[in-house]
Amino acid sequence: MRLQIEVPNQVAAELAGSQDAVLRTLEERLECQVWLRGNVVTLDGDEDAIQAGERVVHELSDLSAQGHELGPGTVSAVQGAIAAEREPAQVLEDVVWRHRGRRIAPRTVNQKHYVDSIREHTITFGIGPAGTGKTFLAVAMAAAALSRREVSRVILTRPAVEAGERLGFLPGDLMAKIDPYLRPLFDALHDMLDPERVSAHLERGVIEVAPLAFMRGRTINDSFVILDEAQNTSPEQMKMFLTRLGFGSKMVVTGDITQIDLPRDQRSGLVVVADVLESVQEIEFVRFGGEDVVRHQLVQRIVEAYGEQAQREAPELHPADREGGERRPADRRRA
Repeated sequence: MRLQIEVPNQVAAELAGSQDAVLRTLEERLECQVWLRGNVVTLDGDEDAIQAGERVVHELSDLSAQGHELGPGTVSAVQGAIAAEREPAQVLEDVVWRHRGRRIAPRTVNQKHYVDSIREHTITFGIGPAGTGKTFLAVAMAAAALSRREVSRVILTRPAVEAGERLGFLPGDLMAKIDPYLRPLFDALHDMLDPERVSAHLERGVIEVAPLAFMRGRTINDSFVILDEAQNTSPEQMKMFLTRLGFGSKMVVTGDITQIDLPRDQRSGLVVVADVLESVQEIEFVRFGGEDVVRHQLVQRIVEAYGEQAQREAPELHPADREGGERRPADRRRA
């Protein structure tokens, strides 16, 4: 079966893109032949593939008309939204932060669920592989909350356990030693705010970036707190962190249980916490998969390969989650 779809000239230009990247992605994802001549998209394949492809092309065209920039990742996002019976525009147009013309919004259905969970719940756990936007979206949500004065400060923290004894071999004082381990959080901040504003907020304590050990003994009120790399916490450290929660605060905990750097005989607080807190209200767990990776397509394949290996070696840490994006029963809970 062959179908020709006429699209606006602007959409055709974006579909062609750089080295036909969007068209190549369409062909890979739609399981049919796709080519573009002028402003006409031609789909060639079996009937089911053509019908699915027609909807994807129309959704891409609508998104472009709304000002959304099309790219290879947009194709995956549109397909994921359709599979989850969600309107792609509802997912991709939920802009959580704008900076210098840059729009930060979910790019997958799970990312949309993640940002909605952060809005609706006091504590949100984002668990999944690298490249799924867990930390990036959390920092964007924190910047937005600060700009709207919903919180008076933002606290970003990570455990420094991966450093171990190596901290002592790094030059400088304590902050200089731990800076390499906090650098990803600084990088995310600079993606959200101008450098001078970041510096001013850091000097005034409006933004605090510190290792997890600095959280002990505190009660954190009126703050947006992000714990990154939480797979490297012990159960005791996780409990310590979560019990710092004060009035008017939100917490987001992110991590990847396939990248635990703790000694083999030490349990990860991120693995334990789901069982401990699954029945506690105002806490939500969002699990990401390889389909949520929004970096280079090769990253998604790498994540999937390592995930398969981890499943073989330690299946108890990676229970069968879902098909087609459906979460495990414990994750469907709402406050």
